[in-house]
Amino acid sequence: MWSFLRKGPSGFSYFSTAEEVTEGINGSDLTAIITGASSGIGVETSRILALRGVHVIMGVRNTSAGNAVKKAIINEIPTAKVDVMELDLSSKASVREFASDFNSAGLPLNILINNAGRGNAPFKLSQDGIELTFATNHLGHFLLTELLLDNMKNTAYKSNIEGRIINVASAAYILSYPEGIRFDKINDKSGYHCYLSYGQSKLANILHTNHLSRILKEQGANVTAISVHPGLIV
Repeated sequence: MWSFLRKGPSGFSYFSTAEEVTEGINGSDLTAIITGASSGIGVETSRILALRGVHVIMGVRNTSAGNAVKKAIINEIPTAKVDVMELDLSSKASVREFASDFNSAGLPLNILINNAGRGNAPFKLSQDGIELTFATNHLGHFLLTELLLDNMKNTAYKSNIEGRIINVASAAYILSYPEGIRFDKINDKSGYHCYLSYGQSKLANILHTNHLSRILKEQGANVTAISVHPGLIV
């Protein structure tokens, strides 16, 4: 218990709030996309970034819920810049439409937070015929990142501000299937286990981040990719 109270090298502890950590930051020149922004930590992430002046694009499957969050943020922070866009990570068509609409709007992109997720749920296939947890947690975010990457690189080059891709993973990645990612059995209902499937998707997030990070460094792009678990960077 006492170890959680102890402040680390950053000057913050386990109990530090997002407002404390971001105090003094001016993000008025930044634009961020946050997936899964209508619930859970996506809501708080949207609120805090908006509080610090960032133009927040909420990518949400349920636009009614997203607009309710937007209204609450603006009621608290009248100067907040928040927009809601429909995004279903389990659908490749929806991901492509979202990315196309965003890029066509001519907006810069400094931060991409891949946060949306499905966890510990019964077996189900997406409309593309892919196991839904893997489709939502990994493939959707993988495709979204690829479709937005050129925008991020261009934004970083023009602004001279490092771009940041943040994949919200989980320490549950260690609880994947024994063979890791079962590429040849993603849609195997008979061998499906909700917890192991979730861990598999989170392992895929981390492997994607590590590979993307290496590529970006080799290219000399002013963009960094990291994986995070709330309270932990992996």
